[in-house]
Amino acid sequence: MNKYLQRIRFNLKYLSKPQWDTGVPAPELIRYIFGKTPGSAIDLGCGTGTNLLYLAQQGWSITGLDYAPLAIEKAKKKLKKFQKTLLVADVTKLTDMDLPGPYDLGLDMGCFHNLSEAGRLRYVEGLEKWIRSNGVIMVYAFQPSESMDKGITKTDMIAYFRNSFDLINYEQGQGKPSAWYYFKKK
Repeated sequence: MNKYLQRIRFNLKYLSKPQWDTGVPAPELIRYIFGKTPGSAIDLGCGTGTNLLYLAQQGWSITGLDYAPLAIEKAKKKLKKFQKTLLVADVTKLTDMDLPGPYDLGLDMGCFHNLSEAGRLRYVEGLEKWIRSNGVIMVYAFQPSESMDKGITKTDMIAYFRNSFDLINYEQGQGKPSAWYYFKKK
C-alpha cells in the first residue's frame, strides 16, 4: 500500500476508537515521572493525547505531534483546559519544526518501529535537536516476531540512538513482543 493511502487509512481509524487508544496513561510513564520535578515533554505520535493529559495534570508543559489530523482534533478537545502545543506533523521532520522545546522528556508509544530506515535516522536527528542534555526519550516499540511483520531488535534500537543517547533502562513489554527503551541524551 502506498504511503499516502496508508496515512489516510490510519487517520480514518480515529473516526471511532482505535484499539490502541485505551484512554489510560502508560504505567511506565506514570512510574518514570513519579517524584520528578515537572518539566517540558513532547509526545511523538500522541494520538488523542491521553499521556499528554496525564503529564499536564502533573504540571508538565506539553507538546504533542501526530500525523493523523483526527487524532489531533480529539487531543485538542481532551486538553482544552491546558496550555499546550498540538500539531499535525511528521516526526521524521523534527529538525525543520519550530517547537517550544527543548524538552526534558520525549515519549513515543509505537511510532518509531513504523518508520522506514531513512525515517528512523531523521527522527533521531530531530531528537538530538529537541531533547535537552540529560533529557530522556522513552520509546515503546514492537520487536520482530513470526506473527508481526514490523518491529525492531534491541541491538538495532541501540544502534540508532548511540551517537547522542545512552540506553539507561530497558523493559520487556507485555503481550505482543515489545519493549520499552529509555535513552538519556549525552
